[in-house]
Amino acid sequence: MDNRDWSMFLLPYEQSVEELKVKFKTMRSELKKREEYAPIEFVTGRVKKISSILNKAKRLNVPMDQLESGIEDIAGIRIMCQFVEDIRRVAEYIRNRKDLKVLYEKDYITNYKESGYRSFHMIIEYPVQTALGQKIVLAEIQIRTLAMNFWATIEHSLSYKYRESLPDNIRKRLTKAGEAASILDNEMSSIREDILEAQMQFEEDSNVTTQVLSLIHQLYFYHLVNEAIGFQDRFNDIWQRHDMDEMKLLLDEVKQLITLTKKGQNPDEI
Repeated sequence: MDNRDWSMFLLPYEQSVEELKVKFKTMRSELKKREEYAPIEFVTGRVKKISSILNKAKRLNVPMDQLESGIEDIAGIRIMCQFVEDIRRVAEYIRNRKDLKVLYEKDYITNYKESGYRSFHMIIEYPVQTALGQKIVLAEIQIRTLAMNFWATIEHSLSYKYRESLPDNIRKRLTKAGEAASILDNEMSSIREDILEAQMQFEEDSNVTTQVLSLIHQLYFYHLVNEAIGFQDRFNDIWQRHDMDEMKLLLDEVKQLITLTKKGQNPDEI
């Protein structure tokens, strides 16, 4: 064990994780606005615990003075996707980025582990700007479906409990669970278009509902109290019947009233 200041050692890794999380979350938002669908469901990140770094260094025979180059996942980013197809797409986006460099990839989806582990890993170099200048940090990006992540999280917990010496019965059950997760992913892929259509319809309906309520509220600022109450009553009735076509007509009416009011026209004279 060396006498390094671990808090200082981990600082650039912590900064890298925070920056990369922001960048991939921004990527998700941009893709959603551009294409109405983002292959990224959500993003998480973590810096490896000191005990985990030491254990991995011991297991891989990495000298303490070579941790920065010998342990590639001290900084870790996890990107979750809905569908297996999305994983390849996200990986391509990452390869094309100019603010990081992909060193190599490990495809545990096509070549999944015997245990049942499935995930797509990318080892990258990321330049982080520290108080003392630029520092190149190694980081691992894991891209998974939600089903893959659920399995991997459980497997990680059990491996820690049993110190990676899983009893045979648990190992076999985990392998079966991994196969079940893969079947689930394949089933979801087979009805992908229906799922996406339903999700986009839900989002569109939600946006229309939010706009109507927001504009009705604005009417009070124009002292159109009776009109606001009338529109609210109509909204309540439409909402109960879930008639989104009529909800869109209501949205157009409220918009028109606000537009005319801003132009100085009296709604009663229209």
